[in-house]
Amino acid sequence: MNPASAKSCGPGRPKDLEKRAAILQAAKQLFPEHGFDGTSMDTIAALAGVSKLTVYSHFVDKERLFIEAVREKCAEQMPFELFDVDVSGPIREQLMAIARAFFALVTSEESISLHRLLTTGAGGSGKLAQMFWEAGPQTLQAEFAGFLKREVEAGQLEIADIERAAAQFFCLLKGELHARQLCGCSAAPITQLEIDRHLTATVEFFLRAYASRRSAVGLSP
Repeated sequence: MNPASAKSCGPGRPKDLEKRAAILQAAKQLFPEHGFDGTSMDTIAALAGVSKLTVYSHFVDKERLFIEAVREKCAEQMPFELFDVDVSGPIREQLMAIARAFFALVTSEESISLHRLLTTGAGGSGKLAQMFWEAGPQTLQAEFAGFLKREVEAGQLEIADIERAAAQFFCLLKGELHARQLCGCSAAPITQLEIDRHLTATVEFFLRAYASRRSAVGLSP
């Protein structure tokens, strides 16, 4: 559980923390499987092994629980520490670590299922899609933009429009491989070698566009 989640859980007793974690775990499982409308607070409570009153005591309503479940999923696979800048280390390695974590997140079974539900309209309203965007992708993009800003200040990168560059990086990382998964192209399963080559090529492409002259030395030919 990330620190922000622990802070907002009320009294903070160990039992409360355990119940909150169980509720979030249930929500992370049920929302991608059944969508927002198809998941009830009763079902979440039953799977978590708590009462519905306990669910509401930790989360005001189902919308808040959905938002926290999305945030928790992102924080699990892309902890904020991932965006800490280490100016003493190669920026390529830092970008590769972020790339691997992001690709694993967006291609996870839960993310693919939830994406399909939201884009087909089966997951709820446009308001729900906006909540998902703000709690997940937008938050991660803002954290990455902060990472890029600090790298620019350290002289590792030269970027005029940092927010646009952050969006470009994540879009490039999804690429064809993510599109194939969304389409359910199981006839040609994606291999780890294919993923590694895709992520490496994306990072190299990004560095060729934005690496400063000082850090550009050593880019692959």
